[in-house]
Amino acid sequence: MLTVRQAFETDCPLIRRLADEAFPATYCELLTPAQLDYMMEWMYSAESLREQFRTGHVWFIASSDGVPCGYVSVERQGEDLFHLQKIYVLPGFQGLGAGAFLFRRAVEYIRSVHPAPCRMELNVNRRNPALHFYERMGMRRLREGDFPIGNGYYMNDYIMGMEIK
Repeated sequence: MLTVRQAFETDCPLIRRLADEAFPATYCELLTPAQLDYMMEWMYSAESLREQFRTGHVWFIASSDGVPCGYVSVERQGEDLFHLQKIYVLPGFQGLGAGAFLFRRAVEYIRSVHPAPCRMELNVNRRNPALHFYERMGMRRLREGDFPIGNGYYMNDYIMGMEIK
């Protein structure tokens, strides 16, 4: 059975453990090992995670039969704009509906804090097979870009979006 709970700053070590497995598995064929290492430190170091919590990122952790299996984070970026910053499911739990479960929880959260119509966006690597998952969830491609993230690396992404009413 899938469950989800809001995460708190004390969950940073758990989020990092989940990311240590989920993030490289997602990108091992899309990014170099050096870029994977850079991005893991950039997004999932203890300092980075604490800063994300302190600046308003809201995190949720999914569990399958009590075992943590994935996470999602959402950040408000404007009056009527939210960004789905991260959504990952551990490889052994993919195909069980955990990704859709987390996605729907992110949308529910946004509706709870912003009952008026708004938009949720996310960045997805242009070669990431998860692109089709996001389209099935109701998102569409809005634009694309190559976004510098430091150390000479870029995120080669589509920006996808959906209206939340």
